[in-house]
Amino acid sequence: MITLTRAQLAMVAVPLLALLAVAGSRLAGVGASEGPTSIAPLARIEPGAGAAAPRLFVHVVGAVRRPGLFRLKEGARVADALTRAGGPTKRADLSAVNLAAPLADGQQVVVPRRVTGGAAGTAPAGTAAGAASGVKVSLASATVEQLDELPGIGPVTAQKIVDWRTAHGPFRSVEDLDDVPGIGPARIEQLRDLVTP
Repeated sequence: MITLTRAQLAMVAVPLLALLAVAGSRLAGVGASEGPTSIAPLARIEPGAGAAAPRLFVHVVGAVRRPGLFRLKEGARVADALTRAGGPTKRADLSAVNLAAPLADGQQVVVPRRVTGGAAGTAPAGTAAGAASGVKVSLASATVEQLDELPGIGPVTAQKIVDWRTAHGPFRSVEDLDDVPGIGPARIEQLRDLVTP
């Protein structure tokens, strides 16, 4: 019969206990998902919901009841920003705003006022009607017709701007226009004071 000393028993027992502990934890985890687990910070979890959605900040100006800076959920649209700003005023020209356009962090949403008495027709040749009224054209929400009114932008280039926006998402800066075929640095400088991302 083999007799072991206490030291020898300890050398055999410790690895054996460790092996049993690992096996027990694996058995207890049957049915749990495999792979690494991460624990989200408690501050980011709302009761009864998953992780909080990312947020973005937009600046709403023009013909709205409460212009200002608003925090919205990622994936929000221009219509959501107008709602947060109290909605449009009676003088707002909503036909000049693409309410379905997605918002980007840091974007400014401009809601122009309706022009009365045919003033839109009196804009000087070569200037956009929006620029004549002091309101910048929003690259994030402008229609082909609105972009066509900008100096040096015809209907074909206006359509390219809208197509680029559809394919790549909202413009983050005026410099993004450089990625649109047919627009170069000289044209961007010409448009810089007339448009906003």
